[in-house]
This record gives sequence, C-alpha cells and structure tokens, in this order.
Amino acid sequence: MGYVNDTNTTQFLSPFSANCITGTWTDVAGQVSGTVVRHKAATAETSTINIPLIIPSNASALKGSLLKSVDFDYEILVAACTSVTLSIVKVVRGANTVAATVTAPAGTQTLVTTTTAATVDQHQDRFSLTTPVWIDNDEFYMLKVVVVAAATTQFDIIGAVANFTTRL
Repeated sequence: MGYVNDTNTTQFLSPFSANCITGTWTDVAGQVSGTVVRHKAATAETSTINIPLIIPSNASALKGSLLKSVDFDYEILVAACTSVTLSIVKVVRGANTVAATVTAPAGTQTLVTTTTAATVDQHQDRFSLTTPVWIDNDEFYMLKVVVVAAATTQFDIIGAVANFTTRL
C-alpha cells in the first residue's frame, strides 16, 4: 500500500470562519458579483482577525500537514488603512487543568504593511513561515490579521488559502 505525498495542497478558508475582534462586522454581498464577504463598517479602530487553519494534523512525525504559508484575500474600500499586518499563531492545546500555550512562529509578509498592503484596492497578501512546520495532533494554527483603519475605511475579508504539503 502506498502513501500520499502532495507538496502543493491548498485549503480555502471561508471569510465566515474568521473571528473578528473589535468593529462592526456583517456578512454581505461582495464587490464582485456572486461573492460574499465579511465586511467591517467604517470606523477609526484597530481590529484583530483570527482565521483558524483547518488542515489535517497527525500524531506521527512528518505526517499530516507541513504548513508553508497562508494567502489572505481582502479589499479596502473608501480610505486607506494605516496598516494591515499578517502573522501566524501556534496554539498548543493544554491538558485537563493546564492552560494552552500560544506562540508566533517567525515568517514574512509579502506586502509592506503600511503601504502596499494598506491601499484602497483588492489585495492578496501572503505570510510565509521561515521554517515550515508539521502540525502535530495537539496543536493548531491561525492566521492573525491586524487592521488599523481610518475613520472612513471599510474592510472586506474575501477569504484565505492555506498552502501545505500533505503526507498520509
């Protein structure tokens, strides 16, 4: 019996899986016909968006998913943001009566947070891990996006795509 070793696996992550902290967020029709987005109303504020990366994990070493990067698709409307910053958050689950631990693995964002990532337009930004990671069965990962918006800025989450190797 063989095994799967696909080095180009992707998983679309719906805008509705995003946990949006701070701001007034609603689910609306997107600017592109036939799409839906999670929309932030215009307000000067800093919002944090956490998108769980729903991809396979495995208790065995070097199996499951080797997380490499995450693409984030979004649109800024009316006024530019001060900044849009991406990172990855790793959460190691706690055992009974033991708290989970949270860390931020090193990586780089493709677009410049205060310029190219923050303009009024549609964007696809990528956060790439410096060292790709095999996801263990006792941990999970999230894309964390911090949006610093001006008073008239509107922000639409179109979705995200996790990029990884699958080995089963």
